[in-house]
Amino acid sequence: MLTLRELMTRREGFAGLVMGNQALARAMAEAGTAAAASYPGSPTPEIAEALLAPAEKERTVRFEFAVNEKVALEFAAGAALNGHPSAVFFKSVGLNVAADSLIQLPLMELPGGMVVVLGDDPGANSSQNEQDNRWFARMAYMPLFEPASPAEAYRMYLEAARQARERRTAAFLRLTTHVCHAREKVAFGPLPAAHDWTPRFDAKAGPYVPITASVFPLKKRALEKLDAWAAYAGTSPLNERYPAPVPGAKRLGAVSAGLPALCLLEAVRAAGAPVDVLKLGVTYPLPRAPLAEFLRSHGEVYVLEELDRVMETELKALAFEEGISCRIRARAGHSELMGELSPERARACLAGAWPELFPVPAAEPRPLPPQRLAQMCPGCGHRSAFHAVKKALPPGAITVGDIGCHSLGYLPPYNMGEVLFSMGHSVSTASGLALNNVSRKVVAFVGDSTFFHAAMPGTVNAAWRDSDITLVLLDNGTTAMTGHQPRPGNGEIGERLSLPELLKQMGVKFLRECDAYDQPKLAGFLQEAMDHKGFAVVIARHPCMLKFMRERRRANPGLKPQRVEVDQEKCARHYVCAAEFACPSFIRNPDGSVTVNKELCIGDGSCIQTCPAQAIRREK
Repeated sequence: MLTLRELMTRREGFAGLVMGNQALARAMAEAGTAAAASYPGSPTPEIAEALLAPAEKERTVRFEFAVNEKVALEFAAGAALNGHPSAVFFKSVGLNVAADSLIQLPLMELPGGMVVVLGDDPGANSSQNEQDNRWFARMAYMPLFEPASPAEAYRMYLEAARQARERRTAAFLRLTTHVCHAREKVAFGPLPAAHDWTPRFDAKAGPYVPITASVFPLKKRALEKLDAWAAYAGTSPLNERYPAPVPGAKRLGAVSAGLPALCLLEAVRAAGAPVDVLKLGVTYPLPRAPLAEFLRSHGEVYVLEELDRVMETELKALAFEEGISCRIRARAGHSELMGELSPERARACLAGAWPELFPVPAAEPRPLPPQRLAQMCPGCGHRSAFHAVKKALPPGAITVGDIGCHSLGYLPPYNMGEVLFSMGHSVSTASGLALNNVSRKVVAFVGDSTFFHAAMPGTVNAAWRDSDITLVLLDNGTTAMTGHQPRPGNGEIGERLSLPELLKQMGVKFLRECDAYDQPKLAGFLQEAMDHKGFAVVIARHPCMLKFMRERRRANPGLKPQRVEVDQEKCARHYVCAAEFACPSFIRNPDGSVTVNKELCIGDGSCIQTCPAQAIRREK
C-alpha cells in the first residue's frame, strides 16, 4: 500500500491509487511548487496532510499553515513575487476571507506563478452555504480550471502551474468535494531537482502599489492577460469532445465541466442517447471558438452545471452575439440550483428537455436511514461547557455562535448559538445585539482557533468600546473540526501563547478561566460575567479529547481507560445524562433503563457530576 511519504518522496514516475487531494499534493511537488500555504477547511485538508507526510528535510514543497486564509494567500503571493512557484488552498468560504488580496493578484506581475486551489462544496457537506466561487474568477479576471477526477486534478494542476509561471500571474483550480475525496489510479511523473531559492523580486517589474495613478494601467494589463488566457482556452487539450454513442436524426449536444460532466456522460451512455458532449477543462475565460462551433453544429444544446447559472448565461450571450440559432436548454426551477449532481439527477435534468431519449425509470422504494443529530465527541469539553452555561443563563438570553466544533451547540439539547454568519463574527455580532439592550443578556461563543483566525479584531473592538456582552472562549488547544491542525499559540509550532495575557493586552478587564469540566465553577464565572457591566470574557479550557485519547493510545498501545457505568439501583431515570448532557455513550433502552456503550465511552468522567441521583460511577 502506497504511503503518503512514498507518494511525496519517490523520485521516479509510478502509478498509485490515491484520492484527489493526494494527487494534487504530488502534482505540487512535480510542478516545482516551492511554497504552499493553507488554513484548514474541508474538503481540502488532505492536501496538507500529504505535503507534511515526509520528514522536513525530505520535503520538496515548503508548506505552512496560516492563521487564516488571507494570510495564507498573502504568504503564497509573496513567494511568487520573489520568483518562487507557489500555491494556496482552502475551502469555499475561505475564499471570502482571502478575497481582499486575491482581487489584486491579476493586476500584479508574479514571476513565480501561483495557483489558488478552491475546495467548493455543492451540497454543503461541510459548509454553511453552497456559494459558487466561479463568480470570483470573473470578478478577479483570473482563469479557471475545473477537473472532474483525481487524475484530472493532477494533470490540471501541472498545466495551471506551468501556464501561471509562464504568464507571471495567478490561476484558479476549482475542485468540488467529491473530486477531492474520490479515489483513482493515477500515473505520476518524476520529481524535479531541488528548487533554487535565489530571491528574484524586482520592483521595476511592477508597479506593485495599486494607487490611483497606476490602477488603470494595471487593469489594462490584467485584461490583456485575460485575452491571452482566452486564446489559450480555445486551443487547450483539457477541453474534450465525446461523440454520441449512437447517431441520431436530431443534432443534439450537451456542454458541461468538472464532476457534472462525468455525471452527464454516464447518463448519456446509460440511455444510449444520440447526444454529443463537450467537456470543458478551462471554464473561464470560456473557449469561444470551440463553443461557437459546437453550438453551430447542433440544433439543441443542453448546459449542465452545479449551482448557479454561470455557464448557461455566458453560452446564451455567446449565441446571441454570434447570431447562432441553436436552442440552448438548461435546468429548470430553484430545486435544480441546489445540491450536488449525480448521474441520476443528470438523467432527470436531461429528461426534462428530451423525455423521449431519457425516460424516467420507475422509482424504487428506498428505506430512509434513521435520523440522527450530529454529535460532539464523547468527552468533548464543549458539551460540559454548554451544559453548565445553559443552566446559568437567564430567561430570554441571546446566544451567538461561531464556526467550529462548538457550532453543534446550536442543536438540541443545548440550543446554544442562535446566530451564525461566518468565522469570528460572534463578538462583533453580539456587540450589535447588545446595543441599548437592557432587558436581555447577550452571550457569545468562540473557539480558540477561530479566535486567532478572525475574532481578534472583534474582541479588540468590544474591549475598546466596553460592549456589554459576555464572551465564552472555548479553548481545546487545536483546530479540532478539520483534523487537529496546529493553531497559533499551542506550542506545536513556535512559542506557546497565553490567551489570558493576550486578552489583557487587548484591553479585556474582566477575565476568568477554568476547566470546562468544572461545571459549578464555570456556571459561577458566567454569572459573574453577566452581572459585570461591560465586556467580560470567560475561558472554558479543556483539551480536545479525540486528539488527547489518540495521543495517549499511541504512547500506550495497551491503554484501557476506566469507563463509567450506571448503577441501576440508584438510577431514577431522570435521563439528564442522555437527554440534557447528551453524551452519545449513554443508551436509553426500550425498557426505560440507561446503560453505557463501552465502545464509545472514553472514561473521562465529565458526566458523573450531571446525574441528579448520583447513579453514574467509575467501573469497578
